[in-house]
Amino acid sequence: MRRRGAVTRAAAAFAVAVGVWLTPTLGDAHESQPKVATSPGIGIAAPGSYSLPRLKQAGDGRVLDEHGKRTSLHQLFADRLIVLSFIYTHCADPEGCPTASYTLSRLAKRVAQDGVLAPQTRLISLSFDPARDTPAVLARYAASFRHAPTVEWQFVSPPDEDTLQPILERYGQVLQRDPDGGAYSHQLRVFLIDTERQIRAIYGAAFLDSDTLYADLKTLSLHQPSPHKPSASTAIATEPGDDKTNYRSGSYHTHSRALAARDGADGNLVSSSSTQPLGLPALPTTTARVSAEQIALGRQLFFDRRLSHNDTLACASCHVPEQGFTHRELATPVGLEGRTVRRNAPSLYNVAYQRRLFHDARESHLEQQVWSPLLAFNEMANPAIGFVLDKLSDLDDYAARFRAAFGDEGLSMRTLGAALAAYERTLVSGNSPFDRWYFGHDKNALSEPAQHGFELFHGKAGCVQCHTLQDRAALFTDQELHNTGLGYRRSMRSTVPGNVTVGPGLSLDVAPDVVRAASELPPNDLGRYEITRDPADRWRYKTPSLRNVALTAPYMHDGSLATLRAVVEFYNGGGVPNEGLDPRLKPLQLSAGEIDALVTFLQSLTGDNVDALTREAFSTPIGDRHR
Repeated sequence: MRRRGAVTRAAAAFAVAVGVWLTPTLGDAHESQPKVATSPGIGIAAPGSYSLPRLKQAGDGRVLDEHGKRTSLHQLFADRLIVLSFIYTHCADPEGCPTASYTLSRLAKRVAQDGVLAPQTRLISLSFDPARDTPAVLARYAASFRHAPTVEWQFVSPPDEDTLQPILERYGQVLQRDPDGGAYSHQLRVFLIDTERQIRAIYGAAFLDSDTLYADLKTLSLHQPSPHKPSASTAIATEPGDDKTNYRSGSYHTHSRALAARDGADGNLVSSSSTQPLGLPALPTTTARVSAEQIALGRQLFFDRRLSHNDTLACASCHVPEQGFTHRELATPVGLEGRTVRRNAPSLYNVAYQRRLFHDARESHLEQQVWSPLLAFNEMANPAIGFVLDKLSDLDDYAARFRAAFGDEGLSMRTLGAALAAYERTLVSGNSPFDRWYFGHDKNALSEPAQHGFELFHGKAGCVQCHTLQDRAALFTDQELHNTGLGYRRSMRSTVPGNVTVGPGLSLDVAPDVVRAASELPPNDLGRYEITRDPADRWRYKTPSLRNVALTAPYMHDGSLATLRAVVEFYNGGGVPNEGLDPRLKPLQLSAGEIDALVTFLQSLTGDNVDALTREAFSTPIGDRHR
């Protein structure tokens, strides 16, 4: 392994003394220098006493883990602090890959002893020799680093050379194979990546030191809220309560967050329902007519499990506040007694602006929408409207509140829907970084990669054809229905054996007939056709808004795409061909870098008040289930 342009120890000492960090441009490996990091004996700054710059969005790519399972780098990143190294197992250079792996093993042992840092950190070693470093080879190689307690460490390899090359380009890696086909020449680099998939430091072979890596990891941990243990002084984490990332690996361990960590703070929802955030159009007039009593009543109903037939499910069970008011832990939520729900739970952010509701657009008024899940057998399973009203009227904590909110009408089919709609219309969220840049004309509000992503969104990728925006506002939806082919593909049930995960690190190839005999069949779903009975409406579903989309995974009507990158790659491929495929869908020929830019743009659409809305939701007092 050959190194060029190594910085001397004296230069490193000088850089540390004056607080200078040399950072490379990732696209030019020949001219770039690795970050100057402290070396053993030079001295290391105290964690948190310095900051690390954001260098670039970390690239993605398809890889195989040591069990042979397909995944991607971004899926492995999840919400962890990542130390990513590029190696190959048969490297013989004593100052190359073996030294890097040894250094990282020392880091892993030290991080494992840090109860705060360990659950936030993941090491990933990616081989750039897919021909030799098969999953079996990587498994044996990994075993040599797991004799003592250690932090989670994934060893992965691209499935083939064609997949490898784009990954190398994204990380500025120049690789040359020796004529005999044995060793490689490359510049060793190790990347430190934060929870937002931003590269924060790059280490070269001359200055790869476990103490420095630990200090930098600790610094990142101190400078951003922990995704698994938010403190009372930080914003509530808008994420799943139980992180199932890497569940298919034998090294998986859960990181469930305690409910006690969710602190609430009552806010002014009347103000929220009447304020027009930057980037959003004027609120509908129906929103202005609600009272504080109606909103507060609707909020209590939203979180009350007594609205379901057996007192176990609330609206918030599927529209979870800290998960973007959708359900991020499952592709589709689970209904009463574990019954199958066909479709992904739509996010409720900005639902006040939606002209039609549900994925098939079957409802047009938010006040009426609630009765569908309340009465659906596979959701809240109440047998009749009268059953729900009689049940609530017998509860001491509702009769008086309905009279206070709606006067003499009190509790009725109309007022129950109106109360829930009043609360849901307060979930308005705008003023995102994109809004401040595009509508607020703040040139510094949006990063250059996100700006490039918007150019693609509006141009080459053509996303704006369905996810529309106007001169002064943008909901990022045309509120129409389209056939992307996903519904068609789901209806054409495969006869090929499928891979079924039965536990962490354990999966089996199971024939479809065995699955059908042992489990409930996925219910058929024909989309808008089920409402209109018009054959042209088969597998057409409503265009969702893209606002806060980074918080509302998984995606599509069936929750079948787990990440934003997977969504962009799906559209880059032109959808799934079928007779009714929307004619606007076609292969986009986006490069890997362009896909990265689009994802970065989509991540810029998160409103500035999402944590406030979550904290406000957590302040809700819930009624006594046992009456």
